[in-house]
Amino acid sequence: MKITWLGHSAFRIETSKAKILLDPFLSYNASFSGQDIKDVSAGITHILLTHGHGDHVGDTVALAKETGAVVLANADLAAWLGSKGVDKIEMGNTGGTIALGSFSATFTNALHSSAQITEDGVSHALGNANGLMLHFDDEASILAMGDTDIFSDMALINELHQPDIGFVPVGDRFTMGGAVAALACRRYFNFKTAIPCHYGTFPIIDQTAEKFVAGMDGSKTDVKAIRPSESLSI
Repeated sequence: MKITWLGHSAFRIETSKAKILLDPFLSYNASFSGQDIKDVSAGITHILLTHGHGDHVGDTVALAKETGAVVLANADLAAWLGSKGVDKIEMGNTGGTIALGSFSATFTNALHSSAQITEDGVSHALGNANGLMLHFDDEASILAMGDTDIFSDMALINELHQPDIGFVPVGDRFTMGGAVAALACRRYFNFKTAIPCHYGTFPIIDQTAEKFVAGMDGSKTDVKAIRPSESLSI
């Protein structure tokens, strides 16, 4: 498995059978600067969305139309994307699992909001925010937490799914900050690898993952605070 952080909460995940974009906020993502959308979207089979905010939906509509990738999202967000011309959609909701060929995706809880304001100034509620638990055939499992605060039922997510890898939001203000994110990982999960995200994109959130790295010091989890465009092979 090859995992590439594209900046903010956007990731490319490649296995022998699937090429996935997660929360593909690319065009207006300062952390994505210097990367090429055509390169990172080449050959994608799936686009997975944790929730409906613009810094997660990002380029989904255009990429889905250009590539023919299947888009997975919660039911409300999926319906909204359908109204924008996305025709290959898998919809679900919290607790549901969807089989996607060589992997499955389960919608887990996240403590956050999910809406967009359209050009006419109207706010559209786009379902609950979620995390996504990904189980692959013969590959490590991934929990993309989405945007969230800490919550004690993270322990149930770990009990049910035993994720190997965590994509962990650490930027504060809109998600848990680094110290709290470290507490969440140490208390509720047994990640082999944790990759911090959702930082350094906007001036009003934390610019580094230093608080998370410090909070995880001495744990058994291998923390990979990689740079945007950097990849890991796991």
